[in-house]
Amino acid sequence: MVTTEPVAPYNSPGVPDLPFFNTGESQNASPMVSATVFGLVAVIFFGLLRMTGLVIFYESIVKKKWAVNSAFMALYAYAAVLICWVTWAYKMSFGDELLPFWGKAGPAFAQKILIKNAIVPETEHGYKDGSLETATFVFLQFVFAGVTVVILTGALLGRMNFKAWMAFVPLWLTFSYTVGAFSLWGGGFLFQWGVIDFAGGYFTHLSSGTAGFTAACWVGPRLQEDREKIPPNNVPLMLTGAGFLWLGWCGLIGGAPYAVISFSFMAVLNTNICAATSLLVWTCLDVIFSKKATVTGALQGMIAGLVCITPAAGIVQGWAAIVMGVLSGSIPWFTMMIVHEKSAMLKKVDDTLAVVHTHAVAGLLGGALTGLFADPTLCSLFLGAMNSKGAFYGDGMQFVKQIVAAAFVIAWNIVVTSIVMVVIDHFIPLKMPELQLQIGDAEVHGEELYAL
Repeated sequence: MVTTEPVAPYNSPGVPDLPFFNTGESQNASPMVSATVFGLVAVIFFGLLRMTGLVIFYESIVKKKWAVNSAFMALYAYAAVLICWVTWAYKMSFGDELLPFWGKAGPAFAQKILIKNAIVPETEHGYKDGSLETATFVFLQFVFAGVTVVILTGALLGRMNFKAWMAFVPLWLTFSYTVGAFSLWGGGFLFQWGVIDFAGGYFTHLSSGTAGFTAACWVGPRLQEDREKIPPNNVPLMLTGAGFLWLGWCGLIGGAPYAVISFSFMAVLNTNICAATSLLVWTCLDVIFSKKATVTGALQGMIAGLVCITPAAGIVQGWAAIVMGVLSGSIPWFTMMIVHEKSAMLKKVDDTLAVVHTHAVAGLLGGALTGLFADPTLCSLFLGAMNSKGAFYGDGMQFVKQIVAAAFVIAWNIVVTSIVMVVIDHFIPLKMPELQLQIGDAEVHGEELYAL
């Protein structure tokens, strides 16, 4: 029987006492399996495939002259985030409370931290076997952080000064990402209030989409010729990257509960249902209004669907996943194809890969729909929201909580990202010089996509 008594969230310094979900006897999950095999598989799928997918996707969807720079920006971000994460950012996200929305900084790479709460279960053979649960958790959460910054990269491709990007990554991670992570997952005020974010729809996607659009506004646009004619340089490779991205998303969703529990697999199924529905709806809209279906459009729909279901994947029923897929395939399509094209203000901001639509709009949509469709039975397993239910089940307050949380994430990212960009611009130009903009990779890095 699943217990529904409130459980204090991550209250040990730098070490979570419990997974995100309240797993009772009915789950029958072996702690050893939960903390090692399942956690490592989730990290591999989520980290390796999503990171690989994003690098390949970015490298292939941009013009040939920016392929190396785009992939390198993502690679640098992933590596830089890891060092920052274990040095100070992990504890800011999941450590002791400094402020209701921020944790205290501190290192998380010493053995006394990583094995402090090791699970030592009794096996059927009578001996005990250790499990480095906290080490797995630290790395799993790093992948969330790393992927968030890499997603943000998509708004800045093709013109941001690489040196400025090198400074931006640690600053934005420290002053923006950690606030969202602590507030929503680390025991902060939004967690305590009962805001639901199953797998990072707000502090990963809404955050990166908002910050990316804001940063793009400060950096300025690409050359006009790069904005007007932007065919992908390699469509088959772009599809390969998107495939890795979709498969890696299953690791994100399946690993979010941090344990082998029955509805982890339901969450993965909901994710795929929503993504497929969104892709089909987006493609149909392209055919109806543009008279032509495109691979790029279909992949935008896929990404919007994956983002939309992320905050709700494990706490909604299958029918809700289909509804969310229909909406994620149509509303971001509308904001991108209609609203954006008719808004002079939006058109001035050069968001290279339209992350404001596929991540910010889709993430906001997913969080709001979570407030409508959250199933009370499934919510009973979710720490911080165990007595919650969506408006569809008779409680409109959850919808209000989701909207307030979204407003906080959006406002914080706009303000902090702007401050970070202004500070960096004081020391390093945000935008590449004209010669680099004209030539691309060969001038910026001395390397090109194909050496013939």
